[in-house]
Amino acid sequence: MKAIALSRYLPIDNPESLFDAVLDKPVPQGRDILVEVKAIAVNPVDVKVRAPKDTVEKTPRVLGWDAAGVVQAVGPEVSRFKIGDRVFYAGDITRPGCNSEFQLVDERIVGNMPQSLSFEQAAALPLTTITAWEALFERLQVASSPATPAKSILIIGGAGGVGSIAIQLAVKVAGLNVIATASRPESEKWVRDLGAQHVINHFGDLAAQLEEQGFEQVDYVLILNDTDRHFPAAAAAVAPQGRICTIVENAAPLDVSLLKAKSAGFFWEFMFTRSMFQTADMQEQGSLLNQIARLIDDKTIATTLNQILSPINAANLRQAHATLETGRVIGKIVLRDF
Repeated sequence: MKAIALSRYLPIDNPESLFDAVLDKPVPQGRDILVEVKAIAVNPVDVKVRAPKDTVEKTPRVLGWDAAGVVQAVGPEVSRFKIGDRVFYAGDITRPGCNSEFQLVDERIVGNMPQSLSFEQAAALPLTTITAWEALFERLQVASSPATPAKSILIIGGAGGVGSIAIQLAVKVAGLNVIATASRPESEKWVRDLGAQHVINHFGDLAAQLEEQGFEQVDYVLILNDTDRHFPAAAAAVAPQGRICTIVENAAPLDVSLLKAKSAGFFWEFMFTRSMFQTADMQEQGSLLNQIARLIDDKTIATTLNQILSPINAANLRQAHATLETGRVIGKIVLRDF
């Protein structure tokens, strides 16, 4: 089968950083399904895993954690899918990724693709959707139905992949008053079009800008970029008994004592936790993807696809990684067709 792989961890401008390869087609066992991959998306995690380091792989390694495709074969213990089903999923970071024609994935973390979307539109969704859903409804414990009066959330990094879904879920499912950050006119337009009622600049004074927008404090804060830089402002902005969640690792210790007097909570969200540790509730990711598919098909929320590259090959994947490394991506970049 065709695949894009790496053996060494190199700068993305090196042609060997990601290369075209031909690998053996895997065979499903247990609860695995074999998916014929039709479209893939790229995420910051791809760039982080591929980042330069001294490790050399003994066999080619395949990255990629966002895909949509068709079930071609199933393992003997599979009960949720059959051959021919159209599916979408983020996969498991401890296993070979989706940058290949065929991929094995545990059925418990797979959803039925939205009927109203193309493969490329669906591939833009899984990783960011799972991350946003878990961050909002499990880590921050946002109610899945609107409260009266409406609660507020500050989403730092609103125009990226996770932010683009989090805004929609926060506004259209949870009924929150959303303050999203964006730093350019095009990203401000993007987050407003997604439903954010207020927009501020994450390069500015967050406290002053929140006050200008009429917020002395917010019930929730979701940090989607530069935790080290934004945590102090988040701690100052969060309301007593409020919650902060981040998806970005910190480089230096965070002063969580800033939250003590407020009895505020601080939480991490890492969407690979369930598959990495084979948690008892692993199937929740498949279930939430099915819920997202229903929200897509009834037009409550929309795909966050913003750019398509074709075909799926090493040159185009290197281009997508290079674009992500600029830190200025709006929505999601998707590749289609091997």
